[in-house]
Amino acid sequence: MDQASPEEFQPPVTWWGRTWRLVAMLGISAAVWLPVAEVQLRSAPWLFWLDLALGLCCYVLIHLRRRWPLPVALATSVLAAVSGTAAGPATLAAASLATHRRWRQLVPLFVVGFAGAQVYTVTQPAEAEEPLWLLSALNAIVLAACIGWGMYLGSRRELVWTLRRRAERAEAEQQLLAERARDNERSRIAREMHDVLAHRISQISLHAGALSFRDDLTATQMRESAAVIREKAHEALVDLRGVLGVLRDGAGEALVAPQPTYADLPALVAEARSSGVQVEYDDQVAATEPVPDAVGRTIYRIVQEGLTNVRKHAPGARLSIRVCGSPADGIEVRLRNPLGFGTTELPGSGLGLVGLAERAELRGGRLEHRRDGADFLLRGWLPWAA
Repeated sequence: MDQASPEEFQPPVTWWGRTWRLVAMLGISAAVWLPVAEVQLRSAPWLFWLDLALGLCCYVLIHLRRRWPLPVALATSVLAAVSGTAAGPATLAAASLATHRRWRQLVPLFVVGFAGAQVYTVTQPAEAEEPLWLLSALNAIVLAACIGWGMYLGSRRELVWTLRRRAERAEAEQQLLAERARDNERSRIAREMHDVLAHRISQISLHAGALSFRDDLTATQMRESAAVIREKAHEALVDLRGVLGVLRDGAGEALVAPQPTYADLPALVAEARSSGVQVEYDDQVAATEPVPDAVGRTIYRIVQEGLTNVRKHAPGARLSIRVCGSPADGIEVRLRNPLGFGTTELPGSGLGLVGLAERAELRGGRLEHRRDGADFLLRGWLPWAA
């Protein structure tokens, strides 16, 4: 539970709060002082004016109760032993101190307050004589009720403050979770955009580049190459629509194509071979059950990124793909190709490998890439049940 000092959960005093507190103090002062005011004025006028003067001092002093709660409460209780008009401020100061709910302060306050009430009861002249035990019991009950009411108010204020703090904290946490969810969704869309489109566009660039270097093609061959480029552009457009489907709201129909799985790897390799990439594919996964879709999709994206990088950075190089694993050991994929020469004409930002590393980590796996002699090595591992 949240812990706070009494000063933190005390509400600010408004003009209405000051007004009803002043009215309550005047009412208490009148109830205590008026029964003896006429006798004071008739038998001891100096006591009458002293009572009013001390009461006025208490009405001024009560405004400092939040800055010095204990001194003000003790001072008004002492002055109430002589002045009946000080009873109102003394009652408010006692209740205000009781909202702190500190027994080491309340016990001295009760002792001093009860003693002051007893002194006032015994020393002040009165026309009606009530039994002393009755007046003492009444003083104790009134003082205890005043302190109890203050403790109740303090407990309620702290409860309201705690609930408000928890609500603010929950709202802040909810906002943080929403922002984190948006960031994760943006990262996911960025990974999909790169993994899908980079692969297709690299194919288009490869075929278009071949056309720019071949000047011996016939019209029929030119049309065939243009048809291949058009087909790849169409596939890129379909993939783009599938990725953008995740941005559609619930009112529209999301155009999301079926996500690739491990079973689609041979088709990906065959497509790369048909486009002129030299690929050696070795599947050594030993399992009677199919590879889980989430794991297979990540393996597919790793291989797809390897093919894209070969087209961009090492055109004409031979890519070796080896996939092995089992349900007990997880699944591992290794891609190796010779390093390319010179610079590529295709733009590259390195975000593909970053996105793949994020994919692998989200599945509980890992991804590493490094230069191994004259080769570039891309290696990933994923747990089977990711």
